[in-house]
Amino acid sequence: MTTLDSASAVSAAPPPRASSTAGWIGALERTARIDANPERIFPLVLDAVAAERAGAPALIGTDETLTHGDLAARRHRYARWALAEGLAKGDTVALMMRNRPDYLAIWLGLTRIGVRVALLNTNLRERGLAHCIQAAAPRILIAATNLAEAVEGAWPHLASPPELCWQGEGAEASLAAQAARFSGEPLSADEAPAVTLRDPALLIYTSGTTGLPKAARVSHHRIMMWTHWFAGLADPGPDDRMYDCLPLYHSVGGVVAPGSVLLGGGSVVIREKFSASRFWSDVAETGATLFQYIGELCRYLTLAPPDPQERAHSLRLCTGNGLRPEVWERFQERFGIPRILEFYAATEGTLSLYNVEGKVGAVGRVPSFMARRSPALIVKHDVATGLPLRDAEGRCVPTEFGEAGELLGRLSDKAEYTFEGYTSAAESDRKVLRDVLKPGDAWMRTGDLMRRDAQGYYFFVDRIGDTFRWKGENVATTEVAEALGRTEGVMEACVYGVAVPGTDGRAGMAALTVEPGFDLARLHADMAERLPAYARPLFLRLTEELGHTETFKQKKAVLAEEGYDPARTADPLYIDRDGAYRPLDPALYGQIAAGALRL
Repeated sequence: MTTLDSASAVSAAPPPRASSTAGWIGALERTARIDANPERIFPLVLDAVAAERAGAPALIGTDETLTHGDLAARRHRYARWALAEGLAKGDTVALMMRNRPDYLAIWLGLTRIGVRVALLNTNLRERGLAHCIQAAAPRILIAATNLAEAVEGAWPHLASPPELCWQGEGAEASLAAQAARFSGEPLSADEAPAVTLRDPALLIYTSGTTGLPKAARVSHHRIMMWTHWFAGLADPGPDDRMYDCLPLYHSVGGVVAPGSVLLGGGSVVIREKFSASRFWSDVAETGATLFQYIGELCRYLTLAPPDPQERAHSLRLCTGNGLRPEVWERFQERFGIPRILEFYAATEGTLSLYNVEGKVGAVGRVPSFMARRSPALIVKHDVATGLPLRDAEGRCVPTEFGEAGELLGRLSDKAEYTFEGYTSAAESDRKVLRDVLKPGDAWMRTGDLMRRDAQGYYFFVDRIGDTFRWKGENVATTEVAEALGRTEGVMEACVYGVAVPGTDGRAGMAALTVEPGFDLARLHADMAERLPAYARPLFLRLTEELGHTETFKQKKAVLAEEGYDPARTADPLYIDRDGAYRPLDPALYGQIAAGALRL
């Protein structure tokens, strides 16, 4: 193990690199060779990197830093430990640890010998955690000792608990201590079974915002495609450092962000969680040149007080998804970010979109020379059924430019377009749509509404289910939230539909966090200017804090359930009435509930 002090960690950032077709060409070149050798899996690729960059830092944590050589030796020891435990190709091990360098070493070592690793969400408890463990059916659960309480809470809910292996301080025979007995040299051909790109590598769970989390299957081929494609787009080199404070149990934070940089011999700064107050000083001190974001993190930073270090960084590129247009420009201008690379993808998805040109608000673009290769299709959506609209012949109807519809991904036998699905066959079947353009074809439903312009740029509209219907019109919550967010004083907006007695559909309601001096009259005027009447929020709720999941997604379901009933919340409530937002008190609510008030 090697340690670095903050002074030696800082390196000069390379100049910004051009965001042009070079990114597309780099990604295509990086991925074109993947299928040439079916047994060249990601851990073996990193072995080659370690042979050339053994002494260079690879993973920089708060408690330890691993060089590329250290990381290689550690994953080799974990692989040999697994073999000694009798784990075989096809077996599953669950991993539950908070962000740290050792996390990556464990799953890289185990997948090297064909063991599938289920990456458990460290925020889950009791039945939710038990559900995820049962979905994976692991032989062994590797858990950090500082998560013992969570593990113990889930144990009574498991019909067949796995064997437990603890990692960390206080463990009688920790994984690290057991693995230390084995050699850190690369595994020989006769030590490990042959593992191919088509073999399973990971189980990564969906967020569970619409039900219990689903375990998505991730093959070695998908890991290679993710890491090499992003390495081509971002072009990380040996001097690059990725700042990664996203959960390592997710595909972006745990595979894409670190993997793409390790490929180029660079390093990854791993932090347990995001801290707005410490972010810029940490980025500056570590010499980070890349930052992997979720859009909400950028919004938090733009709302934070000025930081003397906020423009003292070496960042050349910030990449991620979910960066709203109203935040994008503020974030880039305030902090002097040379380039933003926004993308769209899903762990289980068969298509991805990339905005290499940096067009504000777009999630991606398919350039003309990529059109034949792209599996993306937008089809008209029926809000009443929640399904794609079919024509008289039973086929889906592609949208016109500028028209919103559901994004689909074409499926085929080609590895990159194969839907690997979930551990649940029923959940997998629900994601596949057949006979879309012709008899027998198959496409994966993304569940996202998109629109595309004539230049090939794709724009996210809403999640299916978040869109609601009011006054005979479809309302996209994301577009309304964006309009609200552009009003001075609005810090965050969460938009959802609520039922109103005696009316069809659902009326719009917005929960807002606002700054001191926020002007309701200004908001009302802005909504009248920016949105059609049917899309303007009928109800408002001003709250100090909007609930978020561990991946910073808004907890709309709770807010929608509480609705606009003053008895359900102490937050101030308002209704759009007589040309202004006016207080909604119990008496007025009673009239609405009785259907006596015309809206």
